[in-house]
Amino acid sequence: MKESLHNTIPNLKPFNYSLHYETLFIDKAWVLVNGISKKKSTYTFKADNILEISRKDHSIETSWTINIQNIFSIETEDGLITVKVYFKDDDVLVLNHQNKEEFALFINTTNYTEDLNTVEDVQKFLKEKYKQKVTNLIYDHEFYYIEKSKEFGPFTVEELSKKVTSEEISVYCFVRDVNEYDYSNRLRIYDLIKEL
Repeated sequence: MKESLHNTIPNLKPFNYSLHYETLFIDKAWVLVNGISKKKSTYTFKADNILEISRKDHSIETSWTINIQNIFSIETEDGLITVKVYFKDDDVLVLNHQNKEEFALFINTTNYTEDLNTVEDVQKFLKEKYKQKVTNLIYDHEFYYIEKSKEFGPFTVEELSKKVTSEEISVYCFVRDVNEYDYSNRLRIYDLIKEL
């Protein structure tokens, strides 16, 4: 992977045929983020090596192939390009151009009910998606808290919230994740509860 792509979008996972092909890649509606403010394009990779590119006023069909090293060849209006495919997660796909310092960013809108037509729509989608991800992570995780120089726990956020509601502990007690060793992040129970 080129260094500029890695710096721009960290923690990308390379395309893995057995993991990604059917579950995340084929027959999904991938909206191209690059240039969305000028025109919206939706890419759908079909199992028969057909690539459908839909725009507001028309659709075209072209082709794509994948080789043994997971390098994709895609026929575009500008000619044949070769790309490596990466996933940020289930809904964010990156095609990294192999001959230029360029990449294309896509969002999977297959299970998303709102239209993505503008940069603002993309920002809203990503904000909601990652806020939900953080909420789920916090909700399922456990934390220690410190009060009067003593440490207690671990507790889930729900358990901590009940303790605050029953006034057993202060909402301003410092907490640490079970995987952290100290309270240097200065996170309080209040900070966890407001994310739920």
